[in-house]
Amino acid sequence: MRLLLVNDDGIHAEGIYKLAKELEKNHELLIVAPDDEKSAQSQAITIRKSLIVKEVELKGLKSKAYSVSGTPADCVRVAMDKLIDEPIDMVLSGINMGVNLGMDVLYSGTVSAAIEANIHKLPSMALSAELKHGKINYDIAARYGSYILEKSKDQFVKNNIVLSINTPLLEEDEIKGIKVCKIGGIVYDYYRMENSEVKGEATLTLEGRRKDGSEKDTDRYYLGEGYITITPIHYDLTNFDLLGKVESWL
Repeated sequence: MRLLLVNDDGIHAEGIYKLAKELEKNHELLIVAPDDEKSAQSQAITIRKSLIVKEVELKGLKSKAYSVSGTPADCVRVAMDKLIDEPIDMVLSGINMGVNLGMDVLYSGTVSAAIEANIHKLPSMALSAELKHGKINYDIAARYGSYILEKSKDQFVKNNIVLSINTPLLEEDEIKGIKVCKIGGIVYDYYRMENSEVKGEATLTLEGRRKDGSEKDTDRYYLGEGYITITPIHYDLTNFDLLGKVESWL
């Protein structure tokens, strides 16, 4: 297969290198990633300044690679419009340094890059690996990402879908299996507030999260139980159940 590989951690991130190294064994790759970390950019695109695109040599990889001075969604758009010579089969985004569970998918640059591909009628996968106390296992995420791709690629080619995949920080013999599940509940970010010397002004720093991981049958729950999680998602936010009801209000 011909694959486009993107991320939000930057062109020199370890996650994208490990994923590319694994995928190069069986597939043809083009790598296009931000020139620096662009986490939590969601679906943002650059519209008021020019983008700088540079060819980059990634030692140890045979695939052609480019950096883009923009967001993850920019990378997909630039690749589709200017860098791809022949049609590609699908897009892979990651491996992200840290999971994208629950409502994280709304903020994640990794997931949004996959969704951007979906908008361009390309199937895609977003891969994220759990980060704990500065430790992360990209190798597990790369191997399982490749495994899921090989098992499902025929269906991928037939359907315009996005799969968000999260892997726990475990060794291979500790992983209980793979669960296909819905995203978890709301994650609330909270801020630390500091008083400013300027009257009426305060400084807010994003400090952490308040989260409820108790809801069963969700990505957050199963990851905590030692499973790799897969969640199918789609960019169309239309609430189809309410279409007729809202029309009746008018």
